[in-house]
Amino acid sequence: MEIIKKLSSLTQKYKNPVVALGMFDGVHLGHASVIRRAVEVAKNIGGTSIVFTFSNHPLTVLSPETAPLMIGSRSLRRDIFESLGVEVLIEIPFTKELSRKTPEEFLILLQEKISPSYVVTGPNYTFGRLGKGNGRMLLREGENYGFKAEICPAVTVGKKNVSSTRIRTLIAEGDLISANELLGRNFIYVSKVVNGDKRGRKLGFPTANLEIEDYRAMLPNGVYIVEVKVKNNLYKGIANIGDNPTFKVAKRRLEVFIDNFSGDIYGEEIAVSFIKKIRDEKTFGSVEELKAQLNEDLATLRNFY
Repeated sequence: MEIIKKLSSLTQKYKNPVVALGMFDGVHLGHASVIRRAVEVAKNIGGTSIVFTFSNHPLTVLSPETAPLMIGSRSLRRDIFESLGVEVLIEIPFTKELSRKTPEEFLILLQEKISPSYVVTGPNYTFGRLGKGNGRMLLREGENYGFKAEICPAVTVGKKNVSSTRIRTLIAEGDLISANELLGRNFIYVSKVVNGDKRGRKLGFPTANLEIEDYRAMLPNGVYIVEVKVKNNLYKGIANIGDNPTFKVAKRRLEVFIDNFSGDIYGEEIAVSFIKKIRDEKTFGSVEELKAQLNEDLATLRNFY
């Protein structure tokens, strides 16, 4: 998949571009349906499947105090796009300049820079200043700008539309099963391994420590069965979300014990895929009690598989 981070004239570069438009935060079932449809149309017309999105949520520019927590990382989103068959990803920063463009000016931008043959979006997609452009406008005006538009229907689960807002709520509430169902995959947290206090290593349970960034969605504190992707290899593991109350660590973080793994991965980006919660976070009266619980958690992990 080709990644373009700065929008320049691409009108002569790709044959019959089919463009999926959206923010696609988390790439849930609804987003995936839009992208799959764009890929399908591109194959049908011998064209090029393109996702046109932003590297930052528009609200981080328009109203930072109300910007939603991000469900996934940029690298995870790219991986999912590629797995869905996307050939080109246009991922540019959303800026104040872009926010001032009218819907008509945004469509002119699409025409001049990409010249799509088809545009595919979801039912709630808006564009242009104050979000005044919508799917109806695309259907009505598309041919004036050289493209046909298609609006994919909402995807429903449990008689409710799948949405990023709904998934964020489920994650915050700790309803991992429902969140994973709407995502169409496991909730995944991707970040670089940072230096920790190495207490886990002294206990016989070395952990990879990840910061929990303020702008990212995260599950409640507790201990979870996870799968961990390290350098394209997949391992089973146990993840603890919390502030390590036994040792009175103040900053909330994610600590991951990777089963049957050894090696230095400081600075490496790893992907932690959450499968099941096994217990709440606890405060232990002694190091021996903590070690006994960690051994019990490890037995739970191995019995799970």
